[in-house]
Amino acid sequence: MLKPDIQTRSSLATGQDQVRRVLNRQQPDRIVYAPNYWQWFAHHQHHGLLPPELAHCRTQLDFIRHLGLDVFSRNIYSDQQHGWFGGLAEEVWDGVEAREEIRTEGRDRVITRTYATRHHGTVTERQRYIFADSTLVQEKFTLDDTADPLGVLEELLRARRWRFLPERYAQEQALVGNDGFVVAGELFSPLKALHLLAGAVNTTYLIDDDEPRVRELLALHEAAQLELVRQIAAAGVPAMMAMDNLDAAFHTPTYLEKFSAAFYEQASRIAHEHGSTLFIHACGRQKINLKLIDSLGVDGLEGVAFPPLGDVQLDEVMRLTRDRFLITGGISAMETEKFQSADEVRHYVEELFGRLRPYTHRFMLAASCNTSIRTPWKVIQWFRDAWQEFGR
Repeated sequence: MLKPDIQTRSSLATGQDQVRRVLNRQQPDRIVYAPNYWQWFAHHQHHGLLPPELAHCRTQLDFIRHLGLDVFSRNIYSDQQHGWFGGLAEEVWDGVEAREEIRTEGRDRVITRTYATRHHGTVTERQRYIFADSTLVQEKFTLDDTADPLGVLEELLRARRWRFLPERYAQEQALVGNDGFVVAGELFSPLKALHLLAGAVNTTYLIDDDEPRVRELLALHEAAQLELVRQIAAAGVPAMMAMDNLDAAFHTPTYLEKFSAAFYEQASRIAHEHGSTLFIHACGRQKINLKLIDSLGVDGLEGVAFPPLGDVQLDEVMRLTRDRFLITGGISAMETEKFQSADEVRHYVEELFGRLRPYTHRFMLAASCNTSIRTPWKVIQWFRDAWQEFGR
């Protein structure tokens, strides 16, 4: 078994070379392994749970480098206590005054954002970073308790634009260097925009009450986001991502086609015109939406979940999509929490790689959404060791 240090890959092409090959649908020298340790590392660091051999690690990037893995990450640069995604673009408001207040309650962090509109008064959203669980939750949505939610929505969407920060991107990519790529995870579809402002349940009610107006208003968000796509692509970013938590339970085929398909199709076209790629962050059930997503020109899905968390196996995804559709995933909380021995992990990885061997030119081994904070350190090491043993 190979030793757990970065030197094992230095004799081959760099991690960045390997990731680039997959983005170009070319065969890498080995399977790319770019896990998401954002929450796991933050939790263990902030709670003093990092093992002694990780004492030198100050960031998730340090941790990934210690393990000798690849980087293909949309959260390597994000503030885990401030937002689920973002950090390379800033909101720009015209006609709405936006303010943010942060206070502590015990060890929790409470983030309150207020938006003073011209015609509908001030509306508020509130999020809480729960220290004990190292996770951010929504306590109040912006459109909660508003007398005219669609009126407020119109003011907010007419007033909001984004500015990409190419210098920030360049700085983060320079830190990653030859280990891989920073993914600009700054985008979200029109349907996800309404989820973020109203919640998934109230989104359904708003659409049912006045679907034509909702579609008209979400077109404002689509236009603003497509301008952000153009900025990201023009900056030479090789991969961008819509952070939509794409799941058929909330992104039903009907909703997806009505509210998000045009955005995905146009964003993909813009990305491709600049030599970039467009991914969508995926959670939960994917099977029923796969062919539509593939037909829109989207390059791939991040973190595809398989049973029991999802409803489709990764090799089945490959067969259901064209030979240009990229997938990251393969490891879920079900595996990292339940495996008790290195042999269990070895068997799982060997079997997974056996099924995906014909598709390694469009596959990256990664976490299906995230790495559970309950994952033991030794399990992370076992997965790294198994990848080194079977990934070539």
